[in-house]
Amino acid sequence: MKKWQFWFGVLISALFLWVAFRGIQWTNLWQTLQAADYIWLLPGIGVYFVGVWVRAWRWHYLLGPIKKIPTRTIFPITVMGYAGNNIFPARAGEVLRAVILKRKEGVPVSASLATIIVERIFDGVVMLSFVFLNLPELAKLTSASGFVGNIQQVAVIGAGVFAGALILFLLAAMFPHTTMRVGLWLIRFLPERFHTRIISVMNKFLDGLASLRSPFNVLMVFVTSAVIWLLETSKYWFVMQGFDFHVSFFALMLMNGIVNLATTIPSAPGYIGTFDTPGIAVLTAYGVDPATAAGYTLVLHGALWLPITLLGLYYMAHEGIKWNENIRNELGQSSSES
Repeated sequence: MKKWQFWFGVLISALFLWVAFRGIQWTNLWQTLQAADYIWLLPGIGVYFVGVWVRAWRWHYLLGPIKKIPTRTIFPITVMGYAGNNIFPARAGEVLRAVILKRKEGVPVSASLATIIVERIFDGVVMLSFVFLNLPELAKLTSASGFVGNIQQVAVIGAGVFAGALILFLLAAMFPHTTMRVGLWLIRFLPERFHTRIISVMNKFLDGLASLRSPFNVLMVFVTSAVIWLLETSKYWFVMQGFDFHVSFFALMLMNGIVNLATTIPSAPGYIGTFDTPGIAVLTAYGVDPATAAGYTLVLHGALWLPITLLGLYYMAHEGIKWNENIRNELGQSSSES
């Protein structure tokens, strides 16, 4: 709570929320929330957790070259990690699940973090694919929101970033010895007392990229990532059935892509504001009434946040993991032991 990063995230969230709600009539928003049919949340949450299980399977697949761990073991760790992302700032849940995996299965933290970064890169590639599939339609839309206006430029920049990261990781995975030589050359400029630990971390990190050495594995991870995000878009569709508007599934794919790319912006825990503002803007661009768009987006955000957070807290209580642990210190200890 005392760190400037936390308060900077809170400031960003406040700015996004101001942009999202400055022109919305609160009476209309309340009426939208009252009129919604919340029974549609049930199938939406159900299909979302199917997607979480697929996420756990994907992580099990990426971890395969390091250690074969059943998906049923990976699932609660995955849930705890996503709950951590919803509660801690700076996506600390990713570090949390790497630490828990170290505790339970002995997988080095640096290796599991490599697989988690690979997940995020493929997620970004799929999100950008969702955006690019719908750019021609988006270009035809008119909207007062400047958030949507320059999305093509943002998508092109994002595509360059994620494509560059993916190429870098694929090269590192396919040429581990060359990568290690480059790493050894770079650490020459650091004090010698750090060399042993850095070399150990680099070795374990490259082990975590082993699954990318096969083109088939790369294809499997990409296809699995696409399935995950299509299932999440299905949740968007189910929740929409409870509100008085309709847009196409492709429009919801576009919304999903944009809001999840926007959540990479630093914000308060739970992606407050960075999720809501672009979601409302996209729906408004499709002609949805702003109050209806805001009500739907808020309910959707809550339905994405609350169930997995509660389940993650349950698993953490079951494992005896306390939220006040110093995850950063434990990460350091795990890295030195690996």
